[in-house]
Order: sequence, then C-alpha cells, then structure tokens
Amino acid sequence: MIKAVRGFKDILPGESEKWAYLENLARKFFLSYGFREIRLPILEKTELFARSLGEATDIVEKEMYTFIDRQKESLTLRPEATAGICRAVIENGLYAQGKILKLFTIGPMFRHERPQRGRLRQFHQLNAEVFGSNAPGTDAELIALALDILDAGGARGLRLEINSLGCPVCRPAFREALKKFLTGLREKLCEDCQRRVERNPLRVLDCKRQECQSLYVDAPRLEDFLCPACKEHYLSVLKDLETLNITYVKNPRLVRGLDYYVRTTFEIKAPDLGAQDTVAAGGRYDGLVKALGGPDIPGVGFAIGLERFLLIAELPEDLSPPLDLFVAALGEEARRLVLPLVRNLRRHGLMVDLDHEGRSLKAQLKQANRLRARFALIIGEKELQEGKVLLRDMTTGAQEPLAQAELESALLKRLLA
Repeated sequence: MIKAVRGFKDILPGESEKWAYLENLARKFFLSYGFREIRLPILEKTELFARSLGEATDIVEKEMYTFIDRQKESLTLRPEATAGICRAVIENGLYAQGKILKLFTIGPMFRHERPQRGRLRQFHQLNAEVFGSNAPGTDAELIALALDILDAGGARGLRLEINSLGCPVCRPAFREALKKFLTGLREKLCEDCQRRVERNPLRVLDCKRQECQSLYVDAPRLEDFLCPACKEHYLSVLKDLETLNITYVKNPRLVRGLDYYVRTTFEIKAPDLGAQDTVAAGGRYDGLVKALGGPDIPGVGFAIGLERFLLIAELPEDLSPPLDLFVAALGEEARRLVLPLVRNLRRHGLMVDLDHEGRSLKAQLKQANRLRARFALIIGEKELQEGKVLLRDMTTGAQEPLAQAELESALLKRLLA
C-alpha cells in the first residue's frame, strides 16, 4: 500500500466540511472589510523567496521544497503567501488600481519541518494583505480583522503580542548593540544562533531553544532604539487597539522569522495549542514591493494557520447540509422516469440524491435517513400504473400522493418553501 508523504495529510469527508465552514466564515469577514480575493500559483521562482524572506532565514536555509525543472530553472513550492502576492501585484500592475489595495488569499503552503500537532509540511493559511497605506490605523484594523475571524470561529482565550521592529533608519543601531551583546555569549549559544550572530542577529531572538532564550533576558530592547517616526507609529497603533477595546501585550522580544518585516509585528497565540501556540501572525513590510522590483509602496498583512485554527475552533456538531429529497425508485422503469426530474431539481439548487443500485424500499429509506433527507419520493410499479408518486415527510412519516403529470412543480413548491 502506498501511503501519503510524511507531513502531508488527507482532509476527509467530515473534516472537509469544517474547513469549508471556516474558509467561508473568513471570506465573509474579508469582504466586509473591503478585501478582494486573489488566487496564486503554488510554484514560484526560488529567487522570489530568497530575495524577500532573506537567505539567512530558516525557511530559505532549511525548509523550502526546491527543485530544478527540465529547463534548469530553480523552482520552489511556496512556503508563505506574501512574497507571491507582492510578485502578482507588481507583475499585473495591481498597484495602479487605486491608492489602497486590499487582497486576500486562501490556500496551501509548504515547508520541510518536523511534523507535529498544528504543524504539517503541507499546511494552509488565510492571508490578508494591504498595499499603499502607511497609516498605523491600517495595522490596527488588520489585527481587528484577524481577531474577528478567530472569534467568529469560536477561538477563545487568545493573547495578542505586539512589537515594533523599527525601520532602516533606526534598526542598524539596534543591530550593532545586539551583535555586541551576543558576541560575549557566543560560546553558550546553539549552533543556529552562533551562525545568526554574524549574518542576521535579530533572528537569534526568535530561537525556540529555552537555553538560548534564557540568555537573552538582558539583551538590548528594540523599542529603546526606535526613531521618532517609528515610535509615533507604534504608539498610534497601540492607541487604536485600545480604542477598539483590543487587549494586547507588548513583547520586546517578538521578531518574525522573515527579513521583510519593519515596524509593527504581532502574533496571536492560543494557550490550548501547547508549544506551537501561534495561530495568527503578521506585520508591516514597507520595503518589500520595491525590493522585488515594484514601486515604493508600503504593505502590511497577516496569516492565520487553518490547521491550528481548527484545533481551537468551536464548530456546529454536524456541518454536512441535510438532503432536500431522496428519490427511492423501485425498478428500472421508475428510475429512468425520474432521471430528468432529479436533474431539473438539482438545477434549481436543491440537494437531491437517487438510488441507482436497485435496492429494496427499506434499504433506500434507510439511506435517506443516513443522509438526513427532509423528504423521500417513492415510486414503484404500483405508482407507475396509477400515474402518481408518494412524497414522505421523513420527520413525521406522513405521506401524500402527487400526480406524475405535475410532479416537478409540486415538488418545487414544497421544497423551496
């Protein structure tokens, strides 16, 4: 037996309805906030991620699914969505459609990580991105959108952590101060952090090893190095969150694992998830579009991990919709008679199922119950001779005869009422 690739999971009936429920819920909120959907290819040129995420990040160094195609071009399964959305905005000139561009996408991402609860090698995200706005209010509104989606899905006990990563004006001074601090600890750091001290010292703050984190307690705080513009932006974001009655925790150690982030960065954590407790994260990436060859326009966005969202969501018991009508046709003549009827009812948007196996009436009605059918239509040899059918209410058991000549109109009247 051939099994699925490790870290890649089938989404089976019974589960898929939950996925669809949360995706549709998110779409409703995206649209209410003025976002439009964009659908991206899952394969991109490797250069896109190397340039946007940073070559010294774990994703580029260790986690990307990269291969050389037949034309000797390096391609990568997308590990995240923001870089691809930026590429699409530039390539298709979407930035020219208006000053503010709001886009969302839903789909799979790929990273070669160790599979565990809430973390798979093929995982799925809800992504929202805003281009063209420098306003701190946009950052706060995006955070509110992420929280609204999670709250509507029944996620409880969430914790919003927020920080400012500064900008190219103020971050170099912090980088040097941090590098100086880390140099004295170098021998005590893990292998990854030792390598990052030279190449990307901010990344050491994102290390998941507790022994490293304990060494960073007295490290310089980026907030103390913010330039006046970044400080004003950060304070304004916090003020807007307070106005929106959104509780937050300032986390001076919060950095994102990607190089393109500046200023606002945030994570939404769910304590019930254990070690992998971040269910949503995002921030501002004002220089990314320009770095990828586009105009100098700001950007800010977030991603919600669907697998983790599903672990903490409170969903209705049975999300599979009930059947409107089950047609129990007894015999080949009866089955052929109702075939056009079933097709026409489906064209009206009704959920209708028909037995093609020639099973007994008892077996067919049992199937109708399993499918939670509202009604069953019964037609056999006797009904064929009499020019009628029986319509059974599956809740009450009551039956009524309907004339075959006016069957479709009679069913539409009852089923669409």
